[in-house]
Amino acid sequence: MKISAICTDIDGTLLDKNRQLSARTLDVFAALPSDFPIILASSRMPSAMAHLLEEFKRIDNPLICYNGGFVIRSKNKDYQQVDSTYISTETCREIFQLTGQTKVHVSLYSGDNWYAPTRDKWTIKEEMVTKVQATLDHHHAVIGNWEENRRGAHKVMCMGNADEIQWLYDKLIETQGTSLHLYRSKDTYIEIAPKAISKASALKQVLAELAIPMSEALAFGDNYNDISLIEEVGYGVAVANARDEVKAVAKEITATNIEDGVAKTIEKLLL
Repeated sequence: MKISAICTDIDGTLLDKNRQLSARTLDVFAALPSDFPIILASSRMPSAMAHLLEEFKRIDNPLICYNGGFVIRSKNKDYQQVDSTYISTETCREIFQLTGQTKVHVSLYSGDNWYAPTRDKWTIKEEMVTKVQATLDHHHAVIGNWEENRRGAHKVMCMGNADEIQWLYDKLIETQGTSLHLYRSKDTYIEIAPKAISKASALKQVLAELAIPMSEALAFGDNYNDISLIEEVGYGVAVANARDEVKAVAKEITATNIEDGVAKTIEKLLL
């Protein structure tokens, strides 16, 4: 089996219990050739991912952000867009019509910008996890600006109590299920992305530019948004804490993220 590139999810897969890169993980990636492609794929925004590439000393490697909705490459920390797929402003307004019936927090993401309605407990929690500070702005103003500039949301994040989030999820499946991906990483979260994209489709595009076939990619994941990625690469690996649906399509199940599962598999296959 030839492995020419690695693609890995971040939260629940690559990071340890402190949401950091462990010493073992850093050592393993440092042992790979400097030109070996390491591609991070996440629902995160660019700024919440780029610091990890800096720790890997691979700042010029591509990033698959927002589950594939925004793909960028860096050259000397200058980001260049490879691909971009938006949720339309009309759809954003329809989402807000539903969330207006609840106390759910809604954050909007576009490019490297995160807009939160207020600095509540949800905003503070996300800032701590991602190491990025939100821009506080009302969604009407944000969406209005996007309409003027023919843009949209790369991701909509809904956070709230489990009962309201379940109600919202059911309503969105009913009204937007054919046009949107609805990811449930926790029972208090819904991450919303365009149906047309995925981590797998974005990785295909990135690897095509590098002249590497998907069959030569090693990928790691743990959650529903990783299923197509794990299925479509040459060697897909689920961490032991992954959803059962991810494990079902993986060629290997490694140790958990807090037990350095990604590092252990790379050591075995490549070092």
